[in-house]
Parts: sequence; C-alpha cells; structure tokens
Amino acid sequence: MEYEDFLDKLSNPARNALEYEGINNFEKLASLRKKELLSIHGIGPKSLPIVIECLNNVGMKLRE
Repeated sequence: MEYEDFLDKLSNPARNALEYEGINNFEKLASLRKKELLSIHGIGPKSLPIVIECLNNVGMKLRE
C-alpha cells in the first residue's frame, strides 16, 4: 500500500491535519503514539481504525 492510498481513505480534515503536521509517510505516522495522533486537530476516533489498519498492512504500528 502506498501512503497516498492511505490518505485517500481518510476524511478531508484528517488528511489535511496530517499534511499540516508534516506527516507525509508511514514512518512518521508510526512514530506517533495513539494519544499524540488523536491530539492533532482534525484527527478523530473514526480515523484511528483506518490508521491502525493501514499501518498493519505495511508491517508497522503506532508507537507504544
């Protein structure tokens, strides 16, 4: 899965929030804790399962 495919699965606010924060690849996304991700304005509880699933698809996960 490409990062752009992951972004297409997110809502516009969530996608824009990640872009604004400079999170533009799976490595940067995986460096965040769940709490840090949810603290980004525009990322909500509906985005979390999509993030976790897409990270799992590329063999990664959020930081513990």
